Amino acid sequence: MSSLIARTGRHRQRYQDQLRLVSGCIPYRFQKNAKDQNCATENNVLVLMISTPNRDDLVFPKGGWENDETIGEAACREALEEAGVKGLLGENPLGVWEFRSKSKQNSCSNEGGCRGYMFVLEVTEELETWPEQANHDRKWLSVDEAFKFCRYDWMRDALKKFLMALPRDMTQGTSEMVGELPTLPVSGSESEHKRLSPGCSKKPSGLQHLEDSCTKCVVQA
Repeated sequence: MSSLIARTGRHRQRYQDQLRLVSGCIPYRFQKNAKDQNCATENNVLVLMISTPNRDDLVFPKGGWENDETIGEAACREALEEAGVKGLLGENPLGVWEFRSKSKQNSCSNEGGCRGYMFVLEVTEELETWPEQANHDRKWLSVDEAFKFCRYDWMRDALKKFLMALPRDMTQGTSEMVGELPTLPVSGSESEHKRLSPGCSKKPSGLQHLEDSCTKCVVQA
């Protein structure tokens, strides 16, 4: 088993507007020799999803953003703990979505409300063992397959945003993400956002920052 230990408990958990702040990512990689194939980019990319205990659906790695880390560090940590992958993190989140935690989907109270920020993570290293391996299997999927496994609308919307940010021409020999991704300011995080945890690097980006283009999707139970 991995010598790394997953964080537990919520004593460092961040909240905003009574919502638990969550950070996650869509890990991806290009298929081997993808740049030699003359076909649509989405046909050359694979995304990584993970299983959850006692559920048939798959999800993207995500978890609570804690008060001793940046939002990017939280996304990288969750990818490492839940999926056992490291890589290059996108400079800005794909968007922000509001949803309920899976244990509170049928609750009528405000309890269990989350505000989640999702990034893209180009995987550069896949570990053989990882901290939460006993609870999460991982599976590489085509984009079409990933859409079928998305249980909630917000996950499908994040995957659509991911597709919009993919390199448009694989034959040009570049892996830089293109498109327009929003800058999503969060209280107390702007100055911290530049730091990243070990094993995770910031992906270079020439993306335009659009502060007013934040996507917010509220998922009802």
